[in-house]
Amino acid sequence: MKYVVFLGDGMADYPIKELGNKTPLQVADKPNIDSLVKKARCGLLRTLPEGMPLGSDVANLSVLGYDPRVFSEGRGVLEAANMGLKIAEDEVVLRCNLICVQDGKIKNHSAGHISSVEAAALIRDLDKKLGSAKIRFYPGVSYRHILVLKGDEFSKNVKCIPPHDVPGIEMAKVMVKGDAHTNAVLNDLILKSNELLEDHPVNLDRAKRGKDKANYIWPWSPGKRPKLEKFFDKYGKKGAVISAVDLLQGIGVYAGFEVIKVEGATGLANTNYEGKADAVVKALKSHDFVYCHVEASDEASHEADYELKVKTIEYFDKRLIGNALRRLSEIKDEISIAVLPDHYTPCVKRTHSSEPVPFLIYNPKIKVKGSSVEKFDEENCKKGVLGLLEGEEFIKEFFAFR
Repeated sequence: MKYVVFLGDGMADYPIKELGNKTPLQVADKPNIDSLVKKARCGLLRTLPEGMPLGSDVANLSVLGYDPRVFSEGRGVLEAANMGLKIAEDEVVLRCNLICVQDGKIKNHSAGHISSVEAAALIRDLDKKLGSAKIRFYPGVSYRHILVLKGDEFSKNVKCIPPHDVPGIEMAKVMVKGDAHTNAVLNDLILKSNELLEDHPVNLDRAKRGKDKANYIWPWSPGKRPKLEKFFDKYGKKGAVISAVDLLQGIGVYAGFEVIKVEGATGLANTNYEGKADAVVKALKSHDFVYCHVEASDEASHEADYELKVKTIEYFDKRLIGNALRRLSEIKDEISIAVLPDHYTPCVKRTHSSEPVPFLIYNPKIKVKGSSVEKFDEENCKKGVLGLLEGEEFIKEFFAFR
């Protein structure tokens, strides 16, 4: 038996007035997922344990059967692993966004989805001017970068609010809090970054073209090197991860997966869905388990663009899952399929929320008779035979570990 998870980041949502008080999942035309759900077992999965940050790192660790209360060290250190950074025990690693601040308020978490080329120039200059033996900046993709603090005087016990949680909020009200020395250093870096970035040639050019400036950094999700058990040792499956996002690729590095990067995969609505479908089929030929992640719906939600969110779900269904399903006959084995989001990202909130997410598990060896679930969405999956799952229950049910 082979296993593939199709995960649409942030697909779950609240009913939206403009969509007739329905959710994007309820409105979207998704014939492939809805065909699967009729022969699948369904339910809800709690991916964000109470008291944990409402982040994709926590949620995806949960889906993969790792208790985030034990293994989560923030997303920064996971993204750093995918970038090939070797993290020492005395280092604190943070995700470092380039953000846009306007009139003292955080306009967006992504500096208008700045390009990787533009962002790299800014991060390199930040490292030259603000970096030191104890402070280093590393460029990543688009607005997503890494800040490393080296030395035992730095603590991971600081409260850094994710910038996508506070659009429209005055920046001064959501600065870093916690360990006195560490938060003082981080807040100083935030303020000093503006002195360098505001009139940087990259930003002056962006302003001329009517684009948002990347005029501040925003460090968040601090953590140290995690001690993640290898997935094969834990579940006996040789795994691969397919994602455009450093976070998921970093989880794959620590879990011992092959990290498969698809040309044209962007993390946005314009990602290469067809290329990911090809990669899924190819990976299933040499791996027991494939984890295919698509970020686009989450990004649409953070922008409060419900129409785009509907389109991303339809692309996810037709261009990724549909293309993959049509080619599964190439795999000389039976294939179990799961479809789910990692968490809710309601457009009205523009950030994550903690409700249990809908899921389906199709296993050709487990026949489902008279399923009461006809459509895959937040409400219908509540009627599923698997009820509410938590912790390792989902991945064990997926692998039919009884």
